[in-house]
This record gives sequence, structure tokens and C-alpha cells, in this order.
Amino acid sequence: MSSFEEAETEETVTCLHMTFYHPCQEDKMVFRCLNFCKREQVRADEMAKFGRDSNICHYNLMDTRVSRIQFSLQFYRKLNSSEFCFEIKNMSKKTKLIVDQTELGYLNKIDLPWKCIICFGDYQILAEIQEGESMDYFETHLHLAEVPILQERCLPSLQPTPENGILSSSFPSQGKSPIEIDENES
Repeated sequence: MSSFEEAETEETVTCLHMTFYHPCQEDKMVFRCLNFCKREQVRADEMAKFGRDSNICHYNLMDTRVSRIQFSLQFYRKLNSSEFCFEIKNMSKKTKLIVDQTELGYLNKIDLPWKCIICFGDYQILAEIQEGESMDYFETHLHLAEVPILQERCLPSLQPTPENGILSSSFPSQGKSPIEIDENES
């Protein structure tokens, strides 16, 4: 047998791609401590922490409005499954964390969807999970967005825009079925 045939099978690694946006990045350089465009390995038994305290968090956000630990990500394998997931937990007592449309208060946690937008304060983070097989570690791959992620992705708004272009601030039609109106009616 050749050495190629005897070599270990290469394992794929789960990678969490995260694209960061803040409107004041150019002025304040809030992401200056993040390592963009280079994959980093994180041991499976470690929690990935994001916040301003460099003694606790590996991913530092240089902004006094960010909590010492803003949020954490835990890598895990689902019970009786080979599927790997991430759990996101809000670690901030002052700021709510929004994952897609789910609002998380302090110490609330949920499974991170395969593709979602995480928001807190003026921060927007697009998170995308690339599946892998390794149980020992996962990778993070950070990117910097030039434009707001919510704007760039053209995500559907929670409320349809009426033809007259005027949006009401409340959701009066939520939970009701649509009503068809003839365009000639006033």
C-alpha cells in the first residue's frame, strides 16, 4: 500500500462565518482587535465569548457601550445525532440580543440558526454555519461588512409596504387574514 492509501481520512471542520457591521467602524475602529479573513480554531470544549473584556473574551469589541461579555457561543452535538450546532447566550444585563426576530434577555439562550442576523445596539452580525465532522474543534472565520447587513441582504421586513408607501408604526393587521380591496375603492 502507498502512503496515500494509509493516510488518515481528512476530517472536515465546522466553520462559523461571521460578518460584522457597525456604522461607526471607520471612525471608532470598534473591530480593530478582531482577526478578519483568517480562520481560527476554537476547541470544542471552550466557549467563544464576544465582548470588551480582553481577559475573558477572545473576540474583543472596542466599545464602552459593549458589555464585558456581550454574548457567548457554545459548540455542541445534538443528542442521538451526528449534527453539530451552536448555542448563543446573551451575557449582557443591559442590552438585549436579537437573533433574527428572537429577543434574548440576560442569560437567555437559543440554538443558532444555520444562517441568521445577530443584533445588539448598533451592531449587526451575519452568522452562517458551514457543517463539518470534527468533534475536537470548530473554526471561526470573521469578515467585515462595508454596508449594513440588514440593508445589504434585503431581508423581508416584518410588515409589508403598502402601495401608498406609508408605513404605520403598529401592526394592526397582524394575525388577521388579508383583505382584498379593489384599487378603485377609496
